[in-house]
Amino acid sequence: MRGYSAEKKDDPKEDEIQKYYRVLFRAWGPQNWWPARSRFEVIVGVFLTQNTAWTNVEMAMKNLRSAKLLSVRGIRNAPVADLERLVRPSGYYRQKAARLKMFVDFLDHTYQGSLKRLFSRTTTELREELLKLNGVGPETADSILLYSGNHPVFVVDAYTRRILSRHAILPESATYEEIRELFQKSLSLLAEPAPTSHEPSPKILTPGLAGAGTPHPPSKMSTAKRTALTQVYNEMHGLIVGVGKNHCKKSQPLCDGCPLQPFLPHLK
Repeated sequence: MRGYSAEKKDDPKEDEIQKYYRVLFRAWGPQNWWPARSRFEVIVGVFLTQNTAWTNVEMAMKNLRSAKLLSVRGIRNAPVADLERLVRPSGYYRQKAARLKMFVDFLDHTYQGSLKRLFSRTTTELREELLKLNGVGPETADSILLYSGNHPVFVVDAYTRRILSRHAILPESATYEEIRELFQKSLSLLAEPAPTSHEPSPKILTPGLAGAGTPHPPSKMSTAKRTALTQVYNEMHGLIVGVGKNHCKKSQPLCDGCPLQPFLPHLK
């Protein structure tokens, strides 16, 4: 595009994503993703949330916690029939029970059952390994990397794709990797210095109020120590989910009250 000279460093799309982050964070504050007590609990939640709502995942997680199976050893030793019964509320329970068993088997055979060894791999190497596992696509792999391993990757979901399309930033045909690359290039510029260092204090609304995003209560994993870049990726994905669930709905968008409404193409 010749409207931008060779000397100009700023990409208008990247600038737009940065503005989205600042506006959403000021409006809604920290989203406390991922809600979990341990790294392995995050991984279990990632598999269970495939093709279902988080409320269903919470029921399945409650079952697993009550049965004392939310650990590598617990999933390893649990009879398949019991595991299927416990995760049934999350849907596709046979498939999901099999995938949990598969992941633990992979962890055992490749990393001696150690998450510490698993996440000591480089992001690129581990991402390639995860993508080779049955039922692990880019969104699942990146969720494990970001939320369980604190690796600096951005998670792209259906909400992200929908928002980009409706705001005319990228077309619906854009690939997962194109979207991920755009967000990572854009948000990496916000990690140093901290993106809110010269911004007004964020307005944190009470969870449950209309338009307040989709914040979770703080948990051991959501408040874990991480790099500034990983934290920015973490927050942005949570904020995007808030936009998607509360405003940018699939069939009928509810733009009124959405912090991103002023950025819609027809309103600029």
